[in-house]
Amino acid sequence: MISTAVLICAVNAVSAAEYLTPHMPWGEPDLQGTWTSATVTLLERPDEFDTLVLSEEQAAAAENSSAEFLDSIDDVGDSDLSAGDDVGGYNSFWLDPGTRMLRVKGQARSSIIVEPDDGEVPYTLLGKGKLYWALFQSQQRNNPEQQLLGERCMVGFGSVGGPPMLPVLYNNNYQITQSPGVVMIMIEMNHNVRTIPIGGTPLPAQIRPWMGDSTGHWEGETLVVKTRQFHLQQSLRAAIKHQLLMTPDSVVVERFTRLGEKEINYTFSVEDEDLYTQIWRGELTLRATDSQIYEYACHEGNYAMPGILAGARKEEQE
Repeated sequence: MISTAVLICAVNAVSAAEYLTPHMPWGEPDLQGTWTSATVTLLERPDEFDTLVLSEEQAAAAENSSAEFLDSIDDVGDSDLSAGDDVGGYNSFWLDPGTRMLRVKGQARSSIIVEPDDGEVPYTLLGKGKLYWALFQSQQRNNPEQQLLGERCMVGFGSVGGPPMLPVLYNNNYQITQSPGVVMIMIEMNHNVRTIPIGGTPLPAQIRPWMGDSTGHWEGETLVVKTRQFHLQQSLRAAIKHQLLMTPDSVVVERFTRLGEKEINYTFSVEDEDLYTQIWRGELTLRATDSQIYEYACHEGNYAMPGILAGARKEEQE
């Protein structure tokens, strides 16, 4: 007699095999919608995991640990906080880091990186040194240009806008819109928009937009996007959930494949001989969401920047 679990797996397999990607009126696959990448899983594999694929028990333990961390943020006690001390940051109401470990095609994953096998960005020795130096420089408070781009409201923190597009602590939503010859991705974290011409010609080498110059083409049902010529100031992609160093000449290739009504398989590769010992690759699931993308106003006029710099000068005096 066939067990219920086996029967369910068989039905799911048949359903996946029978899924037909919807198409736009002009014939291209339809990727439109609002999608989220929020997940507990980090870009690089934590030391406590030895393998890419986790058991459900391991995934549940990691998810519980993440939930406990969010609870601890809200536990500030009843006593007054002392002026000048660390009063903390956002409480958990403002965060949306995801509640589950990344699942890709049903597998729980310990890292977004799938290659190399250790789940880490394969920096050369010089590349690792450049990363540490860039992180050190980002903590200096001498002028606005030294601050992270997220603090300056130029692009989102880390590599949330990408490419590669990676999840951070909140605002992990993307809205994909298509028209003949163009795919556009609106990124919730700092209201940036990636405009991807299909079959387009790369920009002249001296033009380096925020988030690079992207061109796309279709390989069957998969959108393939190649991006190069990144902005000179976008090399350090630093956030709480990942710290990534790229260069203006890094090359990223992304693939978007719709697997169902509520799921896009998103893969990427990153190549840069000046930083890495090899091409490295990652994989994410973009999940459909009914949530709306709201305006990300940041701090209009950069009113926070004088306070950041003034705080550094005060600290130096003390």
